[in-house]
Amino acid sequence: MKNNLYRTIDANLNRFKEGIRVVEDILRYEFNSSLAKKLKNLRHIKIPNYEEILKYRNANNDILKPSTKNEQLRTSLKDIVIANLKRAQESARVLEEIYKLIDINLSEKFKQKRYELYSLEKEILDIISRGT
Repeated sequence: MKNNLYRTIDANLNRFKEGIRVVEDILRYEFNSSLAKKLKNLRHIKIPNYEEILKYRNANNDILKPSTKNEQLRTSLKDIVIANLKRAQESARVLEEIYKLIDINLSEKFKQKRYELYSLEKEILDIISRGT
């Protein structure tokens, strides 16, 4: 069971950090917003035993690797930001739940990060709406 848990953790850590990074770069380069720094700090989290988790990565055989049509359709920076914020929030929730089985402190950290993303989402979308 631990192997599958580690695969779940690995995939969701990647989604969490990647989703935040996309929004961070849009805020940084397109809007010159200081919120980019908050996002940068948010995505930095120390994961104990990361190398152990990484051993169970199996990206080549991921059955959901191909993109859906909705994942391929983006018509604005706002669409990209919303999709990536939701991606990060959902991943934080998965990590919060899975870490309840392994490390309750990390579970709580991901819960805090998820709620921080919820709060930042409102500010970020306001910046995007004013800037486009």
